[in-house]
Amino acid sequence: MTSEVVIDVQQKQISIALLEDKNLVEYQNEPTSASFSVGNIYVAKVKKLMPGLNACFVDVGYERDAFLHYLDLGSQFNSYDKYLRQVQSDKKKLFPYSKATRLPDTPKDGTIQTTLKPGQEVLVQIVKEPISTKGPRLTGELSFAGRFLVLIPFQDMVSVSSKIKSGEERARLKQLIYSIKPKNVGVIVRTVAEGKRGAELDNELKVLLKRWEDVLVKVQKTQQRPQLVFEETSRAVALIRDLFNPSYENIYVNDVNVYNEVKHYVSLIAPEKVSIVKHYTGNVPIFDNFDVTKQIKSSFGKTVSYKHGAYLIIEHTEALHVVDVNSGNRARSKSGQEANALDVNLGAADELARQLRLRDMGGIIVVDFIDMNLAEDRQVLYERMCKNMMKDRARHNILPLSKFGLMQITRQRVRPAMDVNVEETCPTCFGTGKIRSSVLFTDQLERKINYLVKKIGVKKLFLHVHPYVAAYINQGVLSLKLKWQMKYGFGVHIIPSQKMAFLQYEFYNENKEFIDMKEEIETK
Repeated sequence: MTSEVVIDVQQKQISIALLEDKNLVEYQNEPTSASFSVGNIYVAKVKKLMPGLNACFVDVGYERDAFLHYLDLGSQFNSYDKYLRQVQSDKKKLFPYSKATRLPDTPKDGTIQTTLKPGQEVLVQIVKEPISTKGPRLTGELSFAGRFLVLIPFQDMVSVSSKIKSGEERARLKQLIYSIKPKNVGVIVRTVAEGKRGAELDNELKVLLKRWEDVLVKVQKTQQRPQLVFEETSRAVALIRDLFNPSYENIYVNDVNVYNEVKHYVSLIAPEKVSIVKHYTGNVPIFDNFDVTKQIKSSFGKTVSYKHGAYLIIEHTEALHVVDVNSGNRARSKSGQEANALDVNLGAADELARQLRLRDMGGIIVVDFIDMNLAEDRQVLYERMCKNMMKDRARHNILPLSKFGLMQITRQRVRPAMDVNVEETCPTCFGTGKIRSSVLFTDQLERKINYLVKKIGVKKLFLHVHPYVAAYINQGVLSLKLKWQMKYGFGVHIIPSQKMAFLQYEFYNENKEFIDMKEEIETK
């Protein structure tokens, strides 16, 4: 299996697609202005105690206060609290972390009101992004994740991923980390560290320690509360950090800054693979070029089709996600109804495992498969689902089919489910049901090109239109495109874009920045 990553950076958002054998399996899309991300660390103030929940609400600058439970404070909260006061007591000289004292663990049966008080400053990390009406979820036990290691301040243990099975390798890694780590820090050794040399692990440990020191410096020097003191690496780098493997063939990026960022990170973790990071400079949108746009449009929405006419119905609610399996207009198997049901269900299990990763669906998922009478067929389906989910990085649990034919799945949820709405308000009539005559559409485009070139002085512009419209503009020896170029200069470029509706268009300048050319009459 080969993997490719395609990163589309736009003015207002960044989208990342992971392809396995050219099939879209993971998709992330977020605004470039988004400031809340799992892993960010804040020095914040306790807003309100909730003794009944044994928890508190903390102001981290979000419109809804973040939630912090007593058990999420961590066993070393007292050590953090004391050291935080020591750091803030002297604004000129940082109190050395090596001299910090580890206090006894906080009791597991303690209460929030005896540990915290309103207005108290705490150092917290986001573990779950805001979802629906809920604010972020916090922890007081900080961690810094790298490619091979996870650093945990105020701990002293070294633990090795349970996925490393070799007892000899586990012992080697544990002994190696104990020999290089300073006191007052704990380390978790990740699965990908298996077989790595001491120098590689030592280099990463130093990088993680530097991040922790930078947090302390920022806490010491800033007065504003709440204050972001550590920002998780960009979404592009974070995804590559967690997913990177030797089977990656290419990482394509269409933005030079993100390209340099990703290339720098890959050069640190795998210097021999740095050549796979490539800067995409084509005029065709990067997602169109790699067939991502088409897969996004066909893979999201309420109905998802898969092989031989069968399809899934996926509904999202506040409490859970519900999936219904339908055979559709599929022809019956010659082997009988039972074999047909098994075949449809196995195909649904393959597509569902992909959909869970693609949409990042978390919480409780209930799947209504087609009824099967034979116990061995139900077992085959359960095993197929478990095998498919082995590729999923999120923690999950799968139960065998109930007597009603339902399968229950729980999957770790750290951010809202990705739900791309593929049914949009018509961009040409804006929901009014009336549009200008399509015959006049090219005249409308020419007027706007004339305005941009003659009135504003734009020398180079890119007009994105539906592929059918682009084909019409480009057709013939004396095409409309050639006429426009002869009239307005050869800086006029026509780009077919699959994300455009039939009579939708967008203008971009030579820096690929969007130019808003909507007329008032169009938006009425």
